[in-house]
Amino acid sequence: MKVTIDELRSRAARLTARLSACDICPRKCGSNRLQGEFGYCRSGALPVVSSYCLHYGEEPVLSGTQGSGTIFFANCNLRCVFCQNYQISQNPYRQKEHVVSIKRLADIMLELQSQGCHNINLVSPTHFAPQILQALAIAVPEGLKVPLVYNTNAYDSIDTLMELDGVVDIYLPDIKYASNEMSNKYSTVPNYVKTAREAIKEMFRQAGELKADEDNIAQKGVIVRHLILPNGIAGGHESLLWLAHDVSPAITVSIMSQYHPMHNAARFPEINRRITPAEYNTVTESLEEAGLENGWVQGMESADNYLPDFEKEGHPFKK
Repeated sequence: MKVTIDELRSRAARLTARLSACDICPRKCGSNRLQGEFGYCRSGALPVVSSYCLHYGEEPVLSGTQGSGTIFFANCNLRCVFCQNYQISQNPYRQKEHVVSIKRLADIMLELQSQGCHNINLVSPTHFAPQILQALAIAVPEGLKVPLVYNTNAYDSIDTLMELDGVVDIYLPDIKYASNEMSNKYSTVPNYVKTAREAIKEMFRQAGELKADEDNIAQKGVIVRHLILPNGIAGGHESLLWLAHDVSPAITVSIMSQYHPMHNAARFPEINRRITPAEYNTVTESLEEAGLENGWVQGMESADNYLPDFEKEGHPFKK
């Protein structure tokens, strides 16, 4: 973290003030979250933590040998019909019991660090950016020092991201779609493409190319994830070419083949199945065409290996 504690507190205060007419994410709902109003993300003034654990299923530079200290925030500013985390992202009424204080969020970060994690991995952090900075303003003086990972769907506001400059070490955004028609149909967001692309460019401006230590554990940089969807709906070919041409041919990418029809996917026959080898090959060949050489590609068997269950006790990924 490059910013001073005083600067961190100032940024936390500025972001928190914006909750009174919320414009934290690009939806700019204008709800007064400080007074208990819920906007599109259905979240108020306090963070909601559904689960936290040492996670070994992230990219190798994040999980390493000791795990990524992962904090799963509840609720979301998207409505993906196929979300594998739908139990916590799209069921806000069942998440009320997981509301925590700012101090408790700070303690969770420190607890994960004490367990030996390589980083603090904030999953779905966008709508809780103010609360995260408030918690960091407590945790950092108390000894939090591992890298901070911002694990996001990339539907992020530039104004909010600028407050994270020098705070977030590693950005882990999705690039979900190359078509606004697809993003609106499957995630209820009509302007995803331009917004996400601008956000990813800002993340790369801040953090740059991925840098790891001598043990190959990520310390800084950007990793862009792309989940392959059936029938080319995610637009992997176009997105990968855009990343190479408009961001950097050296950017690190993580191609995920783990798609499994979940949540409301059965309502859409065109995505109510796993991906085929041909669909997988189309995207991996696009990597070569784009000249993207840094990163990882999941094997076709991944659809069976990464399904969480947030309704059971303990680690959501342990069977």
